[in-house]
Amino acid sequence: MNLNRRTFLAGLGGAGWAFANGAFARADEEAPRPNIILCMTDDQGWGDVSYNGLKEIQTRNLDEMAASGLRMNRFYAAAPVCSPTRGSVLTGRHPCRYGTFQPGKPIRIEEQTIAQALKAAGYVTGHFGKWHLNGVSGPGKPLKDDDPLNPGKLGFDEWLSVSNYFERNWTFGRNGKGEEKLLGDGSEAIVAEALKFVDRAAAAKKPFLAVVWFGSPHDPHDPLPEDRQAGGAYYGEILGVDRAMGALRAGLRAKGVSENTLLWFNSDNGAKRGSTGGLRGKKGTLWEGGVRVPGLAEWPARIKKGSVTDVPAVTSDLYPTLLELAGAKVKDQIQPLDGVSLVPLLDGKMAERAAEIGFWDGSSKILTDLNSGHAAWTGNRFKLHKLGAGTFELYDLVDDPAESKDLAAAKPEMVQAMKTALSAWQESVVKSLKRGDYAAQGK
Repeated sequence: MNLNRRTFLAGLGGAGWAFANGAFARADEEAPRPNIILCMTDDQGWGDVSYNGLKEIQTRNLDEMAASGLRMNRFYAAAPVCSPTRGSVLTGRHPCRYGTFQPGKPIRIEEQTIAQALKAAGYVTGHFGKWHLNGVSGPGKPLKDDDPLNPGKLGFDEWLSVSNYFERNWTFGRNGKGEEKLLGDGSEAIVAEALKFVDRAAAAKKPFLAVVWFGSPHDPHDPLPEDRQAGGAYYGEILGVDRAMGALRAGLRAKGVSENTLLWFNSDNGAKRGSTGGLRGKKGTLWEGGVRVPGLAEWPARIKKGSVTDVPAVTSDLYPTLLELAGAKVKDQIQPLDGVSLVPLLDGKMAERAAEIGFWDGSSKILTDLNSGHAAWTGNRFKLHKLGAGTFELYDLVDDPAESKDLAAAKPEMVQAMKTALSAWQESVVKSLKRGDYAAQGK
């Protein structure tokens, strides 16, 4: 472990970044640029895929994706609930830095997003499905143009989106200009729309970023009748997601763009009603069952078929990873980032993570109390939990992924080193929350 390395100061994979005046630019016009599709489910647990041992149903398409690409056994959501994790995907930063503490808490408009960066670098960008970063709770409503935090305001050229979760036969907002009811299974419906977007981008010979955020298997559960019969209310929704992912993969092949498309799949947090695969805790906690989620990456032109890794990775890593892959550089990049580039991992050249992952299930109370909320610090092997002032637990995630044997008393020097690193990271998070990161941009 690199206990003296701060995750929030980690480099961007040697990508040679320059910062000036808050703009975005291409770093290398000659580098081949992949198409990118980021898919994310809602409340799907680590054990809610048959390649991780699920018996209730077979997730055949996700299993095929795992066999065809990279399966990440220790992939983490940055937070144990949905809106915060969504913010981490877009920004590469822990959501407590900008106040997206809980579901329904908004992102800050000052944050820089991967959609803005790739759009400025020549990509066309689209969002399809659940958004939940505009501060609106309750069942998903069509997003409109006058919403100051709609996807269009944060870098997306096209969007067919709702504020929160959705089910069958749902009404979405298209580019803020109108409402459209999509019939049938919600997961299949948004994938069909994403494939139309891919068609338009391919016809224009433009690289694309498509963000496809499913509303399933978040409750209430309303799968198609045949899926309910096969898997019940909960797993019936996962059957819909799995079928949608199969349609997406087949569609990319049919359109001739699958070879150079990075297709990413993960969940936004651990299981609420489903399976953690034996991990401790559930959604809403920082135990492994609350933050470890299914994670897959498929890219036929670059990722070796059948790759498997136990290297820890997190949703915050997507931002720096995609910047490097797209050859994009961000001028006046808001710092600190909490993610690191996973390009070496995709290439099979990352044996361990160079910087720890910080977790903090906090609230506005962290402005005055660093002991507020549950925090954790995770390295390649060990994970430290901070459960309050003076209360720490340490677990060996390699030998004890279920976090059943506290090693804090047996390893006091390691606890102290990890406490110091975690405390420094928490102080940095609070500085960000106080808007200290925006000074260089004059925001």
